[in-house]
Amino acid sequence: MKKIAVIDGQGGGIGSLIVKLLREEFGDKIEIIALGTNSTATTAMMKTRANKGATGENAIIWNSNRADVIAGPLSIVLPNAMLGELTPKMAEAITSSPAKKFLIPLNQEYVEVIGTVKEPLPHLVEKLIARIYEDLKEEQDV
Repeated sequence: MKKIAVIDGQGGGIGSLIVKLLREEFGDKIEIIALGTNSTATTAMMKTRANKGATGENAIIWNSNRADVIAGPLSIVLPNAMLGELTPKMAEAITSSPAKKFLIPLNQEYVEVIGTVKEPLPHLVEKLIARIYEDLKEEQDV
């Protein structure tokens, strides 16, 4: 069973939407681990049916290497993002993880991703779910 880590911070709204749509798409065929930079984000993701949840720097560092897939907003790979909630150690662990990363290109933190089309968040999350589905289907795991 594939382990998908969903990482988010602040209120956890993006992460909870990702978890909700992952659960709708895959049911119980995947394990979803909610990793929040704070307890509010973790709780929000747990409410949308993540299998497990953990909070904080050590939890994100520890679980990044144990996931097959990492999903979340682009800011999870930017040190000091989310008003400082995303520490440099977290960003390093996420980017160094062998897990495939599927990130939503929200232009925040004074970083603009050139070549992306500005779309509403729900559309971006739907594209993220479709891409994860394609990837897992290629590996014959769903």
